[in-house]
Amino acid sequence: MDELAMGRFVLVRALMGLGDFLCVTPALRSLRLAYPSAHIALVGVGSTRALVMRYSHLIDEFIPFPGFPGIPEVPLDVTRLPPFLAEMQARSFALAVQMHGNGSSTNAFTVLLGAKRTAGFHAAGAYCPDPSLYLPLDEEEHEVKRWLRLVAHLGAPAQGEDLEFPLSETDAAVLARAPEAAALGEGYVVIHPGATDPARRWLPAHFAAVADHFAAEGRQVVLTGTADEAPIVAEVEAAMRWPAVNLAGQTNLGAMAAMLARADLLITNDTGVSHLAAALRVPSIVIFLASNPRRWAPLDRRLHRVVGRDGLQPDDVAPGQVLREANLLLALRGAHRARPVEAARREVARA
Repeated sequence: MDELAMGRFVLVRALMGLGDFLCVTPALRSLRLAYPSAHIALVGVGSTRALVMRYSHLIDEFIPFPGFPGIPEVPLDVTRLPPFLAEMQARSFALAVQMHGNGSSTNAFTVLLGAKRTAGFHAAGAYCPDPSLYLPLDEEEHEVKRWLRLVAHLGAPAQGEDLEFPLSETDAAVLARAPEAAALGEGYVVIHPGATDPARRWLPAHFAAVADHFAAEGRQVVLTGTADEAPIVAEVEAAMRWPAVNLAGQTNLGAMAAMLARADLLITNDTGVSHLAAALRVPSIVIFLASNPRRWAPLDRRLHRVVGRDGLQPDDVAPGQVLREANLLLALRGAHRARPVEAARREVARA
């Protein structure tokens, strides 16, 4: 699509989840490398502005989503929508790309942005604005691969499937100011028991049993979560027999990422945090109870292990299942860290 080379285009991704955004970063990278001179704007939920603009190397502009019928992430304000659409249409974007869900409502919103052309996915039998640029939706396709397939169709070949999360010096500084941060060592195990949907939450007692196992081995255990998740984290801590560092509610996203980057392992039932671990190359165990691992689990199954599946109850996954996978990952991580030392010893021996 040569008309995009120097043009402006707008992406629609008005989802609130951390994982929702991290899963499109490979597609954003592909777009940027294919069209380095293009101006790329993203329409997103206002609360995600700071996250999106962390990716200033991929996104040039953030545009707050005003709400739209059938898109529940933002309450519809009918007084805001007409002037928003008029302003967007006046900008004459070269391309608007729907990267939000199955397109049942977002395809209509994307068309109303007034770009010269639009692209995205459409469900079988649903509205398809442009058969040449809209692809049939596969509900089982992994979220990362889905958007890579779309941008490849738009002339932006995949530049790898790795997720991105840029860290800054500010992130480390904010972490250092957290009251419990001084107690952090190195190579700890992070337990993240929170999840937005209660159906996805593993039992606090099970998290506590897993945490106690590692604490009893002499590993430091770090409990983490947002301020809203602090009560769940407190339940885990209360059920533990060994002490842990509790950072719940003490860090913003960047500080939590800085903390996680120094970990040996993450154990969570939250896919957003699991994708953050994937972006930071930190091994993880992801417990699935009410979401689809085929679509949402990290792609690298050597570094990230899935326990459970969609449709399970919280007690259907036992702590022993998680510990078996965790110990395998920790053994692999230890072997990986030992290899440079062993190689150096062989060099010395040969000399």
